[in-house]
Amino acid sequence: MNLYQNILQAKTAGKKLLAVLIDPEKIDLDNIVPFFDKVQLSIATHIFVGGSTDINSQTENVVIAIKKVTKLPVILFPGDVKQITQKADGILFLSLLSGRNSEYLIEQQIKAAPFLKDATLEILPTGYILIDGQTVTATQKVSNTKPIAQKNTELILNTALAGQFLGKKLIYLEAGSGAKIPVKTNIITLLKDNLSIPLIVGGGIRTKKQLENAFNAGADLVVIGTAFENDATFFDDLKK
Repeated sequence: MNLYQNILQAKTAGKKLLAVLIDPEKIDLDNIVPFFDKVQLSIATHIFVGGSTDINSQTENVVIAIKKVTKLPVILFPGDVKQITQKADGILFLSLLSGRNSEYLIEQQIKAAPFLKDATLEILPTGYILIDGQTVTATQKVSNTKPIAQKNTELILNTALAGQFLGKKLIYLEAGSGAKIPVKTNIITLLKDNLSIPLIVGGGIRTKKQLENAFNAGADLVVIGTAFENDATFFDDLKK
């Protein structure tokens, strides 16, 4: 069974998934083993690797190191085409639907196509929607696009539906790394009630309660990165 089939199966069964996001620019390779000792004891089901930038081109090295210490699926969450490596299991093939910068709507995808054509990576077409988390995120700076205000629920829903109708297999609501507030539960529920494809939610989730709120609102997969980067003891709250 492939990655997407596993996600669909979990969605159908009501099993909630948790991805730990690893930013290649922020993690120390020497700390990967002790960090993943905690990951292995947690409820984490997936590992996402990526960031808005990777100045030192560490993505592949980080993926290789991670694959040595975990059997959890490792999925690329790339900021651009330079962060693609065949060493991972899959890739979120992102299209920034909330922005109007063609570079992240389609240009980066065109640049990646020749590489992905012959790659063994499982490709997961993903509609990526930036939601205002009350802070200027790295994604916003790099993509030169504005997030959608959380009060504009109709635009958020219609953007997600457009992504689904375009053939995206996943919708990813992203408040951004370091967001002051996560995506509100009413937005998650609205999309859950109107989409037929799995819903990923990330950004600004720092507590077990916030994680539970996202799950209860309808997120199929929640992504947490900054909380683990800043305090690895957070894993203690998420033990199996």
